[in-house]
Amino acid sequence: MTRVAHKKPILVFQTDFTYAEGAVSSMYGVVKCVDRELEIFDGTHYIPRYNVWSASYRLYQSLPFWPEGTIYVSVVDPGVGTARRACMAKTASGHIVVTPDNGALTHLMRHVGITEVREIDERLNRNPNTRGTSVFHGRDLFGYAAARLASGIIGWEEVGPVYPVEEVVCLPMPEPQAKDGVVMGIVDIVDPNFGNAWTNVPLSLLGEAGIGYGDLMHLVVRHGDDLVLEADLPLCRTFGDVGKGELLAYNNELMNVSFTLNQESVVERYGIGFGGDWVVSLGKVGA
Repeated sequence: MTRVAHKKPILVFQTDFTYAEGAVSSMYGVVKCVDRELEIFDGTHYIPRYNVWSASYRLYQSLPFWPEGTIYVSVVDPGVGTARRACMAKTASGHIVVTPDNGALTHLMRHVGITEVREIDERLNRNPNTRGTSVFHGRDLFGYAAARLASGIIGWEEVGPVYPVEEVVCLPMPEPQAKDGVVMGIVDIVDPNFGNAWTNVPLSLLGEAGIGYGDLMHLVVRHGDDLVLEADLPLCRTFGDVGKGELLAYNNELMNVSFTLNQESVVERYGIGFGGDWVVSLGKVGA
């Protein structure tokens, strides 16, 4: 079967704007004013307000599953209008991310790789009709510049000047590790709908610690100096391996260890959050 080549990249947007007012609509309107043919899709518009860590994780979670060449616009920008850089970054997977350089590229830097980054030249790539405001760069800069690139009005070199990848802002992110039969990591994100907690511990690291499916593990979750959860739970292949409301650990869609309550929210029951200061340890019971 012959594949039809799409000449113009897809645009995917994620923000913390919600749909409660017209911000998302305005961004998409700007894109269509640049080029009516451009395809626009939603990632999510329910990133927790101002939460750059969450924006970074959601890029890592979904961007690799879009076609090569996709332009992913991520706008979670508590420093909008300040000296933080507005950038476009090329990933090793062949995608482009348009975002404030405020930590939103952290997970992609760690897990995918950034090959080149350019600061958006606002003199050329900012909407000329809205130069009197500096509080809506999602519409006036990121969406507009992404549309100009996707439509072919500008080329990659015209985005703006290159700056060193080493200068990309990254949030502190501890590496998972296994030592003396105990695996350490963090709660990397939580599932806001089902209430599952996703760690940054790859399943392979449990194997290095001698832990496999069916084993009972001792889980400890700390937030800073506070003990949030301590319990034993099995490592399962699927949620149905335990009864409703029971704790389990499993391998999530990104091949990392997660834990939850079957058909209930472990996040709500125990007040679990996410980020570099939410530390998790897992060890085999009886080892």
